[in-house]
Amino acid sequence: MSRSDVVVTGLGATTPLGGDVASTWDAMLAGRSGVGPLTQEWAAQLPVRIAAQLAVDPSEVLDRVKMRRLDRSEAIAIIAARQAWADAGLAGSGLDGERLAVSVGSGIGGATTLLAQDDILEASGPRRVSPHTIPMLMPNGPAAWVGLELGAKAGVHTVASACATGAEAIALGLDIIRSGRADVVVAGGTEAVIHALPIAGFASMRAMSTRNDEPERASRPWDTGRDGFVLGEGAGVLVLERAEHAAARGARVYARLAGAGITSDAYDIVQPHAEGEGAIRAIKKAIADADIAREDIVHVNAHATSTPVGDMLEIGALRAALGDHPVLTATKSMTGHLLGAAGALESIATILSIRDGVVPPTINLDDPDAGLDMDVAAHKARHLEIPAALNNAFGFGGHNVALVFTRP
Repeated sequence: MSRSDVVVTGLGATTPLGGDVASTWDAMLAGRSGVGPLTQEWAAQLPVRIAAQLAVDPSEVLDRVKMRRLDRSEAIAIIAARQAWADAGLAGSGLDGERLAVSVGSGIGGATTLLAQDDILEASGPRRVSPHTIPMLMPNGPAAWVGLELGAKAGVHTVASACATGAEAIALGLDIIRSGRADVVVAGGTEAVIHALPIAGFASMRAMSTRNDEPERASRPWDTGRDGFVLGEGAGVLVLERAEHAAARGARVYARLAGAGITSDAYDIVQPHAEGEGAIRAIKKAIADADIAREDIVHVNAHATSTPVGDMLEIGALRAALGDHPVLTATKSMTGHLLGAAGALESIATILSIRDGVVPPTINLDDPDAGLDMDVAAHKARHLEIPAALNNAFGFGGHNVALVFTRP
């Protein structure tokens, strides 16, 4: 068996577009935006008063007792993992926990728990601070909770590479299965930091859109009117499985995770490399790892966050690594930027594009940047036969991840 025979057998997500994969995918294909106004009292003081909040609050899914022990990012990771596990047909399967691993990360983690408990400390003193505070804010909390839920005993791994987290967690899952350490890996990302301080911090960097009067039109990758990303929240989880293991149990297979490329820029803590050098290398590594030709990639779900600089740097990297033939899309135009969960959710979209032969649209692309000389599925979904597709994810700190998915 080829070392590359790792397949995707389960998908789970809770996003600004829907509480599960099916509703999220339907909304994407319809070109529906999940961005809206922030109505919380604390938002009134901020220069940014829009975000892509969850379509279904986790309190509607998990019981109140459990929610009291969980950071929001942990809660939605559990929800997405449960969905993916059931979707893979593994619920009640009796899978040996020693052959099951978890690779789940978050770009920022339990920041809202930290801020909320600090408010309680200041207002009411130390005795009122929740005894669950530490496990709620631990960076490994989401992965640990998923491992507990599913009985994973082959290792619970936490990835934290800013906005590349979800994709890198999937790449780690690929390595874990290839190395023989597990037959199944539950992999993905989660993020829930819609709060005054993170928004103020990003806004101070001038990284966010201030199109407060038109929330649904604020996230506009590659458009000349783009002025920054829109913060989103959500979780995306994949079940990765050794192909022989999946075949032996008669599992339905969505796609093959054929290759991954990971690089780092060593350039700047927040700015991407000016020539996109690390991104180019990551894409080329992923294609080489998948053992395919660059011409085989006919679709790219781009990182494209709607920032003035980053969007066009990625176009340059794609052109250098792939040429100009793939059909691109930027689903962040609808979901906003889910930070550490973005790469996982966009991997799910890439997989479903392969399955259904359709590319979801990039909305709000009304006046394309003059440098956008590649084919983009703008405004409407486009039907396309997709034997192989690429998903990119880049993050602060110079993280670059590219994933190649192919038909099973």
